[in-house]
Amino acid sequence: GLGFNIVGGTDQQYIANDSSIYVSRIKKDGAAYLDGRLQEGDKILAINGKDLKDLRHKDAVELFRNAGCYVSLKIQRRLQTQNGPVGHQGDGESGGLPLAAILVPGLALAATAVWILLRYRQRM
Repeated sequence: GLGFNIVGGTDQQYIANDSSIYVSRIKKDGAAYLDGRLQEGDKILAINGKDLKDLRHKDAVELFRNAGCYVSLKIQRRLQTQNGPVGHQGDGESGGLPLAAILVPGLALAATAVWILLRYRQRM
């Protein structure tokens, strides 16, 4: 997997009146954790160029499961202001390409490591 969990969707809104997909948890030592750019609470706008707007939760999960080895995410960073409410930054354009530039090689490395581990275990 990509090393993180998601929440949200048209059928399981994480935030009232918002059917967007959000990162709920980053798994320790997973690809997203090792990359270090994705954060819990980030809104995921698109995966591999496919918009996540107005999807049911299970349909979004399927997109992530079938993303392949090279994954590009377009995110909207969730900001916490000091002594203020949590909000979102900008229109989501920032963060898409730089995240992909780091996440893709990290995912490829993680996939290779898992493949090597599985091959090694088969030989035992």
